[in-house]
Formats: sequence, structure tokens, C-alpha cells
Amino acid sequence: MLLYTFVGGYILTSMILFKYPTLLHKKKQVKFMCHHISHRGGAGEGYENTMYAFKRAVQVGTQMLELDCHLTKDGEVVVSHDHNLYRSTGTDKNISEVNYKDLPLLKPRLPIDFDPDTEYIGPEREEHRRFALLKEVFEAFPDIPINIDIKVNDNQLIKKVSDLIKEYNREEYTVWGNFSNEITQKCYKMNPNVNLLFSMRRVTLLIFLLYTGLLPFIPLKETHLEIFLPSIYLRRKGNIKTILPVEKIMIRTINVLLIRPCLFNHLRARGIHVYFWVLNKEEEFKKAFELGATGVMTDYPTRLTLFLKDYPMECCIDVK
Repeated sequence: MLLYTFVGGYILTSMILFKYPTLLHKKKQVKFMCHHISHRGGAGEGYENTMYAFKRAVQVGTQMLELDCHLTKDGEVVVSHDHNLYRSTGTDKNISEVNYKDLPLLKPRLPIDFDPDTEYIGPEREEHRRFALLKEVFEAFPDIPINIDIKVNDNQLIKKVSDLIKEYNREEYTVWGNFSNEITQKCYKMNPNVNLLFSMRRVTLLIFLLYTGLLPFIPLKETHLEIFLPSIYLRRKGNIKTILPVEKIMIRTINVLLIRPCLFNHLRARGIHVYFWVLNKEEEFKKAFELGATGVMTDYPTRLTLFLKDYPMECCIDVK
């Protein structure tokens, strides 16, 4: 009898706190709200991770820039998704092996990772294809929130990014981390004042806590959950017949366990933002916001701007 009372009390308390988490946890006070996020600056409308792309995205209305960082041989924090230069420039060298001034220009035609069989082909001006430095981005966009993916497990890179964030007074307007839990924990240890992403391990823990009823009782240091719709993974892989059985199981598991509006509502009530990546079609934008996303990451900033203009009621999520 005592056991039943305990279990019943636990379930009831968990349900109440799940719906009203601020009864136990202080709501996180993130200083910005971003519905519109440009992936690599908008890789479908400008050369990815370049000042050209960032400036264009801001001009068409993006509220956040997403970018990736590496360290050059001479210690400069450069904005690039890949550690190796071959895909983006045709030069088979790692960024860490090249001084910043010697980095080649991006190719005139660049594949768009989340829009299979599509390339971005831009203007001929060479300055549009130059690698950007993180400090250049900070200087150009002092008031725009920036989402930084620390691409490699490099203590020096993490420290230099942290130093730049502090130098440009951006701790409250920057989000950083990586899928790797080790990298993300290093980021948090280096500077706990910067907004933090959930690593993949922490997403797995989040799912465990959700289905055991423990989530409402556990404090979370992260401020941003970034996840993908399973359909996006399928699209990126191309022909569905090439999807391996283990990949199909993984996608279905994520879809069933993680894509839960009740979870997103709970996180938003705790002040945690939920972003979906990388969505490039109107129906995907609509689905993400209907599920409870606070923001969408896209390669096509203009498309998302038009969507937000045409469908304000469906997509404006209040997390204040």
C-alpha cells in the first residue's frame, strides 16, 4: 500500500511539474528570441560561412547566424564547416595546416548539403568567396545572435572563441557547443556564461528523463535544443533505398521518442529554445512550428522570411 502511495504521488508530482516547471526551476532568461536562423549564413543564397552570405541573410531579415569554427596554423579562428579544404576549395589540406592569409578561395560552385543535387553558384567577385574570421563576424554584427558550432576537440580553439566572445561582449548573445559531449562540456567549463547547446549524449539523457518522469525534477544547464526532423535526414541521404536498416531504426526511434510537442512545450516553459535544422521547404517550416519549435534553421533565408510574413499566427511561439 505504501509503495502504491509513493508511486502515485511521484506520478502526480511529475505530471504537475512537467506542466508547470517553474514551480521548481527558475526560468532561463535568454536575451533573444529567434524564429529565423540562417544555416552557415544561408548556404543556398550565398557562399556558405562567408561575410557575403552573412550580410545578405541579415539584409533579408534573419534573426540569428549559424556558423562553424576552426583554427588556422597561425592561430586565427576561421569560419568554416569542414576541417579539410577539399570539398569547399579543391585543395586537399586541413585548415590547421595553412596560415589564414594562404587559405584558398571557395569554389565558384558549392554543393548545398541539405538540398541534394543542388549547388550555389554566385557572382564572380573573388571577395565573396573569401574565408571569414570570427572576429570579422562579431565586428560586423554586434547585435545579431550567433550560433557557433565548435567543430573539433581543440582546447586552444575553444579558448580563443571564448576570448573573442568576451572581447566583443557577446556572452548573452551567443550559443555554442557541438554534438560531441566532450566538446560541449569543455565549452561550458571554459565559459558558463555563454548559452549552451545540448550535445547528443545530453539529448539521449533528455529522452531518458522524459520517459521515466524524472525530467521535471532535474536542472538543465543547456539553453538551446537543436534537433532535426527525420525527413531531413532522409532527404539529405537522397534515394531512400540506400538507407541502411540501422539508419531506418534510428530515424524511427528519434521520430517516436524525441519529436514530442509535450517535450518542447516543457522546455519552452523552462526558457529553453528549440530549433529545428536544416529546413528548406515551406511545408517543413510549417511542421516545425506546429510541433512547437521556437526557431527554424534554413539554407534559404528569403524563403523563411516570406513564410514568416505569410503565416505569422502559425509560427510565432511566445516563450516570454
